[in-house]
Amino acid sequence: PSWLFKGLLSILRKLKSAPDQEVRILLLGLDNAGKTTLLKQLASEDISHITPTQGFNIKSVQSQGFKLNVWDIGGQRKIRPYWRNYFENTDILIYVIDSADRKRFEETGQELAELLEEEKLSCVPVLIFANKQDLLTAAPASEIAEGLNLHTIRDRVWQIQSCSALTGEGVQDGMNWVCKNVNAKKK
Repeated sequence: PSWLFKGLLSILRKLKSAPDQEVRILLLGLDNAGKTTLLKQLASEDISHITPTQGFNIKSVQSQGFKLNVWDIGGQRKIRPYWRNYFENTDILIYVIDSADRKRFEETGQELAELLEEEKLSCVPVLIFANKQDLLTAAPASEIAEGLNLHTIRDRVWQIQSCSALTGEGVQDGMNWVCKNVNAKKK
């Protein structure tokens, strides 16, 4: 239900140390992982504008001091060098996985591993949304965590959260974690 999300940005707002500080959330994942659906859930009516950028799919949503940059990775490796421009000053990385698309687990794992090696994203807390849990074929978060070797991540705080962007289940829990860890970037 959308009432769950209306309060989300206000929760985040209260947590900001400086009212005018921009909190930069990077929302990444392979195409069709469910990022746009998730974004719509998060932003609910609080969205001021979504701008698709020409050339490759980046959406920036700015809402009262929060800036969410969203883009598709996968199938677009040739434009990867441009993304690095967006990595700087990221406070939180949210990585979305289609839990039902087992054929792409290897690909999504590889992309995540490469992101975690990016110098500009070093020590940035990462939340992994194991999305599409409403589908019967979805792998449980624990299985995905194991497959992606998440337990080997030592240089940052991380969390995996099962969710369904479609029904909204688990999204609030994940964002509560984001709120708690938005300032946890290990220097």
